[in-house]
Amino acid sequence: MRSLSIVIPAYNEEARLPATLQRILAYLAGQNFAFIEVIVVDDGSRDGTAAIVERHAPKIRLLKNPGNRGKGYTVRHGMLEAKGEWILYTDADLSAPIGELDKLLAAADQENADVAIGSRALDRSLVGVHQSAFRELSGRAFNLFMRMVTGLPFRDTQCGFKLFRAPAAREIFSRQKLDGFSFDVEDLVIAKSLGCKAIEVPVVWNNVAGTKVSMFSGVQSFLDLIGIRWRAISGKYR
Repeated sequence: MRSLSIVIPAYNEEARLPATLQRILAYLAGQNFAFIEVIVVDDGSRDGTAAIVERHAPKIRLLKNPGNRGKGYTVRHGMLEAKGEWILYTDADLSAPIGELDKLLAAADQENADVAIGSRALDRSLVGVHQSAFRELSGRAFNLFMRMVTGLPFRDTQCGFKLFRAPAAREIFSRQKLDGFSFDVEDLVIAKSLGCKAIEVPVVWNNVAGTKVSMFSGVQSFLDLIGIRWRAISGKYR
């Protein structure tokens, strides 16, 4: 019987976190794992995020960053602390419903994959609530540029719903350099450089208002791709 860790990065998620934790705990109540843990990593929130998590102890574990360090740092912190055989990281808004984990686990088992990433692009009929036209266009432009620069085949690297086998997660996240929003691409490039098998799985997804990605962060993400490419070809990830 396998074990599972769920890592949730959170920055000022006081409004959305209670419903998210309720949905996750309800889902886990119907699962049959030898060990389950839910980890919320607080990225220096200024609201009641930490207090909400503490009220759910010991069912949910709270980790705190030393200040506001960025989503990449936050996910890495949680992934390296996780104890499960499988480790899922999911955004705090649950844009991809937690039940979609079943698809990732099944696909990873079938393909004997080390990494299974949720995708909005493989089957767009599964997207119920779309982002704005501008954000969707920007996302497609980023993905095209990403594939050109890195050589990765994935159509959607930025969906915040990804599953890792624990040994692969430790190797990948211990090599991650970026603390910002481009860390997803970096982790997949690292996985490729280490010979880890990664697959893309279509998932149900519904946009939830309240994104933390600013215009500056979006521009920085394009620039980060150049750094990722340079580190990959210079052997920094190996």
